Order: sequence, then C-alpha cells, then structure tokens
Amino acid sequence: MVESEELLRGQKRGIAGALRKAQNELRKLATRAAAGRIDRNALERRVQQTLAREHLSSFVIARIGAAGDRLSLEWDVDHARRRELERTRLGRRVISTNRDAWSTERIILAFRGQWNVEELFRRAKKGGVAPWGPSFQWTDASLRLHTFATVMGLMLVSLARVALRSKKSARGMMQDLAAIEATLLRTTTGKMGRRPTVMVAPELTSAQRRAVKVFELDKWLPALSSTTATARPKAENTRAA
Repeated sequence: MVESEELLRGQKRGIAGALRKAQNELRKLATRAAAGRIDRNALERRVQQTLAREHLSSFVIARIGAAGDRLSLEWDVDHARRRELERTRLGRRVISTNRDAWSTERIILAFRGQWNVEELFRRAKKGGVAPWGPSFQWTDASLRLHTFATVMGLMLVSLARVALRSKKSARGMMQDLAAIEATLLRTTTGKMGRRPTVMVAPELTSAQRRAVKVFELDKWLPALSSTTATARPKAENTRAA
C-alpha cells in the first residue's frame, strides 16, 4: 500500500466538485418528487445514480418519504463519515504484483516508473525514435513480429540512455550516437593493386566519447580509440622576472 498526499488532495477536490453537482441534482429530484412528477422506483434509481460518483454514497445519507400520493426526498452530509473516508481510504493505492522476489522499494519504484513505459508507447505510435508505423504487414503473425521488433527497439534505446546516464531526450541521444562517424580515405601510390586506405578519426563531443567508451565501439572501429584519449594540459609559459 502506497500513500500519496498529492493523490489525497486531488481526490478531495474531486469529491468536493462531485458533491456540489450531486446536491444540485438532488434538489431537482426533490422538487419533482414534491410535485408528483416521478414515481418511487425511478426516484430511488436516480438517487442511486447521483450518489454513485466519488464515494458520495458512503457519507451522503438520502431518505425518501411518502405522504399520500406525494413523495419527499431529504438528504444530509455526514461529515464524520467523510472525515473517516479521508482518513482510512483516500490517498492510498494498493499495488498487487507477482514479483515475489522483489523488495518493497523495487516494487514501488517500478510502479512509479510505469509512466515512462506508457510515454514510450505513445511516442512509438506517433513516430518517435522507434516508431511502430508505417507497417506494411497483412497477417497477424507478421504484425506480432513487427510489434515485437518495435518493443525491442524501444528497450534498446532505453537501456542505452540508462547506460550513458543521458539527460537528453531519447531522440537527442540517438542523434548524438548517429553522428559518430569516421572517414575512410583511399590513397594513391602509383602502383598496381588495391589502393591502401586510411581511417580518419572524427572529432567527438564529450557525450560521444563517453558512448565510445561505454559501448566499446573502438573494437569495431579502431580509429575511435584515438578520440577517447584525454588531451594533456598545455604547459604554461613562464617569464623570467
């Protein structure tokens, strides 16, 4: 069970707004009942519907009476029950999980981090760094495979962001990674045979150098190893007094 003051404040605002609307509706129903324009079954059903929102039925007490052929409707707000509701139920979430090996802290952190996953899927639908569409698949199996590949792409982007501890957006981080390039130059010797090539290392930013180091990209592109070396500080010029 997780307690949240922010959730409690939001629920109290919701209850206050729902109570105002319910009181207006109950006044209208009381007027109709006094004028004999509604029968008892319909009145009971309308009262139940009015109090079905935002826990109103737990602290709003409605009484339907009858005097001859005319009905009467009265209601009271039980403030003690309302305070008891706020003390015992509101502002709390009950989290259920089958992750028996997880600690309480990890369960709560995973629950509070769900919005990240939901936001990634929303971006995937709209475009984003690993867009779901356009999809040119026509069978269920192909669509499932296409969706699986999209989810794997989202996972890889998220893991890369975690590994780099990047403060940029996922799109900004991927643009930085895509900009890591090297130039392959072919030289001329004037002789027969394949011309030798020379790999020219690129100029990298600090974020790109970190990515080269974290992902060990120099294994696949040795020219990048020279870009990760720390430059030595220049010696200060001294002047004789």
